[in-house]
Amino acid sequence: MKIYKSLFIFLLFSSLTYSQRVKDIAYFKGINSEQLIGYGLVVGLGGTGDSYRSTFTVQSVTSMLKRFGITVPETNLRTRNVAAVMVTAKVSNLAKTGTEFDVSVSSLGDAKSLMGGTLLMTPLSKGDGNVYGMCQGAVSIGGYDINTSSGGRVAKNHALSGRIPSGGVLEKPILEDGFVPEELSIILKEPDFTTSNSIADSINSVFGSEIAQSVDGAEISLTMPDDGQTNLTEFLARVESIQVEKDVIAKVVLNERTGTVVAGSNVRIAPVSISHGSLNITIKSFPIISQPSAFSQGQTTVFNNQVPSVQENETEQSTYSLEGASNAQEVAAALNSLKVSPRDIIAIFQALKEAGALTAELIIM
Repeated sequence: MKIYKSLFIFLLFSSLTYSQRVKDIAYFKGINSEQLIGYGLVVGLGGTGDSYRSTFTVQSVTSMLKRFGITVPETNLRTRNVAAVMVTAKVSNLAKTGTEFDVSVSSLGDAKSLMGGTLLMTPLSKGDGNVYGMCQGAVSIGGYDINTSSGGRVAKNHALSGRIPSGGVLEKPILEDGFVPEELSIILKEPDFTTSNSIADSINSVFGSEIAQSVDGAEISLTMPDDGQTNLTEFLARVESIQVEKDVIAKVVLNERTGTVVAGSNVRIAPVSISHGSLNITIKSFPIISQPSAFSQGQTTVFNNQVPSVQENETEQSTYSLEGASNAQEVAAALNSLKVSPRDIIAIFQALKEAGALTAELIIM
């Protein structure tokens, strides 16, 4: 068995800086998304629903039928066409009554597939227990899972979770009085002092006055312009559309499983020498057969003897001298000149970090 080289992909970000809108890297304090959750039943399944072992499904069906004036003993119920599910959704707290949103549906019992099912009306609540929305509709799983009585199976994607596009409807607003901020602030999604200061400078430059102040690496406080003409909505719309340059930390992300290396634009490599050798590992199999003597009533035994061997090609060993790399393009060019495998590239990055020659945070996935 030989260990072959895998595909190596080197991704890098350009050293050029690109402006981003404030709304893409930050949000206003008090404006966020709310998580909703609910418990419901998916019906119309072709025998792929929960079995009798999922007692909560049987109890749920019995309770639902009682609401419609139908009483059925639990022992007489067969729920293979029904599945108990958990329903989750994420809704902006600015959404008003009647807003439609997507919901995700996931099996809770021992169902085999939700393909072809329809979610019955399910209330959705927040962590405080109050109901804010309702949802129902046909479940789309984007795949299938078909089993036969003989044990055959054909599957695509995951059939025990799906989505209902626009299946949820908000029954009451999450913010009863609308957005009434106690204080105007911008919160960075990824805190950074340089970016925070850059956002404050950009806002003050656009409005021509000191209305923004960087509090720390995560927050920028705002003050409404005192011109008597700008309302809150107009002011926030102008602020979130301002272009700023986001500062990024120098990082190198290594994925040994896929052979992917991603280097940021701020990655630097100091002048360094790298010695690299070619190593081949081979594992050969030598079956040994043990034959018993005549009339001994023994059995023939086969022993698979695997012998590993290592061969290092001394002639291919080389020492490479890098004069230093000041951006991601030069890093890529320097490492590609070594013509080594992904595993070796990852080892080289680790060695560069240990030697202090790599100016970047090293992340191994």
